[in-house]
Amino acid sequence: MPTEQELRETKDRVMAELENVIDPELGIDIVNLGLVYDVHLDEHVNAEIEMTLTAMGCPLAGTIVSDVKNSLKELQELGELGDVEVNIVWSPPWTKDKMSRYAKIALGVTD
Repeated sequence: MPTEQELRETKDRVMAELENVIDPELGIDIVNLGLVYDVHLDEHVNAEIEMTLTAMGCPLAGTIVSDVKNSLKELQELGELGDVEVNIVWSPPWTKDKMSRYAKIALGVTD
């Protein structure tokens, strides 16, 4: 069973990989957009990615979920990560306030 430190390090690696997943409509990664709410890891290092989308009924939801899973394949192949499940949630709803400073600047969003 992994230690708390190992789980934290794995979670950090997962978040780093998720920064490679680009929202196809906005052209910014899902982490900086604030779409990833949490990464839950169990004792077998299976991951549940809790995330949202910018709008309900997003036509690209399937693409984004597929991209999330594909971005973590290397960690799975290395044995650092088990199964990956993506859980799309709508609460709390996404707002532009969840975006990082980088994403706001890139998209020209003002407070």
